[in-house]
Amino acid sequence: MNREDLTAQIKETADIVQIIGEQVELRKSGARFLGLCPFHGERTPSFTVHPSNQFFYCFGCGASGDVFSFMMQYHNIDFPEAVKRLAQKYNIAVPERKMSQREFEQQELKKLMYSVNKKSGDLFRDYLVKSPQAQQARQYLAERQIPESVCEQFGLGYAPATEDVGWNFLGSRLQKEEIQVAVEIGLLSKKEKGGTYDRFRDRILFPIHDISGQVCGFTGRIIGEGQPKYMNSPESPVYDKSRSLLGLYQLKDGIRKKDQVILVEGNFDLISLVVHGFDNVVAPLGTSLTRPQLRLLKRFANEAVLLFDGDQAGTKAAKRAVPLFLAEQVSGKVALLPAGHDPDTYVKEFGRASLQKLIDSAQDLSEFLLQNLIDEHGISLEGKTKIVEELQPVIGAAASSLQRSVIIGHFAEKLNVPVEELERLPGPPIDDRIPVEIQHNTESRQRKMHAVAPLTPPQKRLISFMVLYPDRLGILTNAGLREVISGSLGEVLFLQLTRLRQERDMVEPEDLLSVLPEGPERKLVSDILLSASAGEGGSDKIEEADCLSYLQRSILIRESDRVMQEIIAAQHDNDFEKLQNSLMRKQELDKKIRALGTANIDN
Repeated sequence: MNREDLTAQIKETADIVQIIGEQVELRKSGARFLGLCPFHGERTPSFTVHPSNQFFYCFGCGASGDVFSFMMQYHNIDFPEAVKRLAQKYNIAVPERKMSQREFEQQELKKLMYSVNKKSGDLFRDYLVKSPQAQQARQYLAERQIPESVCEQFGLGYAPATEDVGWNFLGSRLQKEEIQVAVEIGLLSKKEKGGTYDRFRDRILFPIHDISGQVCGFTGRIIGEGQPKYMNSPESPVYDKSRSLLGLYQLKDGIRKKDQVILVEGNFDLISLVVHGFDNVVAPLGTSLTRPQLRLLKRFANEAVLLFDGDQAGTKAAKRAVPLFLAEQVSGKVALLPAGHDPDTYVKEFGRASLQKLIDSAQDLSEFLLQNLIDEHGISLEGKTKIVEELQPVIGAAASSLQRSVIIGHFAEKLNVPVEELERLPGPPIDDRIPVEIQHNTESRQRKMHAVAPLTPPQKRLISFMVLYPDRLGILTNAGLREVISGSLGEVLFLQLTRLRQERDMVEPEDLLSVLPEGPERKLVSDILLSASAGEGGSDKIEEADCLSYLQRSILIRESDRVMQEIIAAQHDNDFEKLQNSLMRKQELDKKIRALGTANIDN
């Protein structure tokens, strides 16, 4: 079986509703399923799963794809791994490609490197928790207000001091084959006369996890005085510091839910923020922020906030990051702390709420850069010349000609210089990003349709009016349209129309038809448009006032039903006061319902 046949078989067998439903709470809505998008924070469901076509789509953030795409985006794995996991789930045999001897050896070496890192991490962790000689390390963590639960969450350990265990604590606990690997990944160092000694000594150790959760390296903070204060694992076949972020593995779900990531510079800055309730923080590892790191982060969040010290180094780091954010098309902001503070000291002194307020008021990175340059050079002729020169790498980092034009226009207006002057600056560099395009068999296959609840006549009339008069969508929305058509074919049409109106100044009914895939929703819209063009009545005879009246009455009836449930519960609980209040509320609602009568749309 070749790869194309294998992916086709998996798509034919896998149930996308089941796969996504294991991670997202879905509810039936006509021929689709709806839920809260797992790829961006939202309170109202706009994430749809289409069982007949086997794909998903979010009307909020635009995420879309098939069952393979979902596995890759949600679990942050590559295409081969997604194929492997789905094949295992549905007991489909995956033919193994025969590896060369070199490929096999490299694969086995990586496995052993991960294994030695994990074993070492467990030894360091166990020593921190249990050894009497680690009391100083435990005391250090207690003084920094790091509870045991957070130490456990991040797997913190302790590499003991030489005066307590000698120079070969780790090496004496590894097998011969493991010792050689430990040297290669920087856990041990070779002696000139043979043998090895521990590279990490008297340090609190933070295991560095890759996105799949495997320990790929360590970063250690010395206890007390000494240099270097921080020491990281050297780069190896399993660890690339420019593509790794401390905390991302543990906090990726919080980052995804908030659709925002906070970037701090220090290990204990990150840990301290977690202790104070922030679950969307990461830290680079002894390096400035890189494009691969941003590329990794934008899989989880659309916005990143740089929370840096307010000194010259922090300002410089924020300015240096601007081109990277533009190149990766990530929304970047910066929040600089008051002089003398880092995130750790600030949150301890002023508390979580104060720090959150600072983050919420973070300044757009590009605006921060421009204002910083104006403050530095002034707006004289000579100052503007220097500013334009320093803006060159920013403009050159634009990811597209459209983004470049927008940046140039904005900076030109702010500086009051001709657009032509900025347009002469070099264009965007060649984009070195790897396209995330997965080619596989897209041949459509017949699938069993999920049962679709029929539309009631009033629902169909409401949906027809919505489709034929998209400019009135806002008024219908405010009147409770989505609640009334929830669970019907119309709910997905409502979401699609809402998105179209956000993207375009004017939306025609035919625009909706052009963006819908084949399926029940598209057929419904087609039937509505055909009926309208044939003059068969229906929606053209229904006035907006009729729709609003029906919606108002429907919302009141739903509220009355809800209050009735309260009455039943109050009776069951013998809660007389609640019963009286609920009865009065129901009488008021029923009176309003009777006053409205029936609308023409009911007929």
